[in-house]
Amino acid sequence: MNIIERFLNYTKFDTQSAEESQSVPSTAKQLVFARYLKEELEHEGLEDVEMDKNGYIYATLPANGADDAPVIGFISHYDTSPDASGCNIKPRIVNNYDGGDIELHESMMLSPTRFPELLLHKGEDLIVTDGTTLLGADDKAGIAEIVEAMVWLKAHPEVKHGKIRIAFNPDEEIGMGAHHFDVDRFGCQWGYTMDGGDVGELEYENFNAASAKITIKGMSVHPGSAKGKMVNASLLAAEFALGMPSEERPETTEGYEGFYHLTSMQTSTEQARLSYIIRDHDRQKFEARKRFIAAQVEAMNRHYGEGTFTAEINDQYYNMREQVEPVIHVIDIAKQAMKEAGIEPVVKPIRGGTDGAQLSFKGLPCPNIFAGGLNFHGPYEFVPIQSMEKAKQVVINICRLTADWKVKNR
Repeated sequence: MNIIERFLNYTKFDTQSAEESQSVPSTAKQLVFARYLKEELEHEGLEDVEMDKNGYIYATLPANGADDAPVIGFISHYDTSPDASGCNIKPRIVNNYDGGDIELHESMMLSPTRFPELLLHKGEDLIVTDGTTLLGADDKAGIAEIVEAMVWLKAHPEVKHGKIRIAFNPDEEIGMGAHHFDVDRFGCQWGYTMDGGDVGELEYENFNAASAKITIKGMSVHPGSAKGKMVNASLLAAEFALGMPSEERPETTEGYEGFYHLTSMQTSTEQARLSYIIRDHDRQKFEARKRFIAAQVEAMNRHYGEGTFTAEINDQYYNMREQVEPVIHVIDIAKQAMKEAGIEPVVKPIRGGTDGAQLSFKGLPCPNIFAGGLNFHGPYEFVPIQSMEKAKQVVINICRLTADWKVKNR
């Protein structure tokens, strides 16, 4: 099996997570794939393969001559985003992409006019969707790359490396992927998530993140006799949403700029619920954003009555930079691994999150490396095959360079 076959096989499994679920993993269908993946790792000859009750999979590639090298790990998540269907994915390969429009579904086009990053992959072989689902390269491409790298290393004992651990987890897309990750069981000095975008991406800064659930209590009365009585929660929800800063939304921000993102609304006259995510790289600005949401709720209650609006604000993860910078050799090794694969590292902040952020604060420094996919979470998602091959090579290089680093730093 090669990396293409492995990835395409993974896309057959619907592993969509669900934000409102209270179970772990959030959907039972994720466990179907997890069981398959466990069996595949066993078949490929990895050791210590285990899956815990929450669907977290751990496995080992033993050291082969560099026994005293640091134990490092590679991690990817197997759930796909709730934002688009992951059921009955029908991927296809566009060989030798010519730089033009790619028809996905009827008149639905994957076009460089809208997605100029396509032109960076002219001449390459792209795996695309049929326009009705996401692809799942986020993050099944990462899983395929890690597994293929382990298989390659196992078949090439002349490449010396230390003990390598790998792990695959559910529920990253809903911010819960690292919550039940057993760092002690993983047993690594540092790790890398293979969960980034285009070739060369290397990330060790991410947003500080929180969720905000705004509940609005209305009063439903027959509209014929509603004067002075009805409180329409749907209208209050719209008023609250319009009161949020329009210049601080995802679609109006970039780089280090933070935002408030309204992810969903459920409304009726009797009750409404708004779900926001709050993001900022700067911790002080992040805290100020949470206070702003709370102040907006207080202001609405002063106008419409105490208890009309309630807010539940919960932190999700923090910027990993403060945990990674003290062990910057972790980044230096990744940079060198990319350069030796013919890739120029592109170090930039993540405008999002990664399991590595939470893991870094649990004692496992864990920057993020590209997996090669683009346009995640929707039907325009695609991944160049050449990018997956390069990511696989970076994993191999990191394993070898880590053993060399140990020798140089004795």
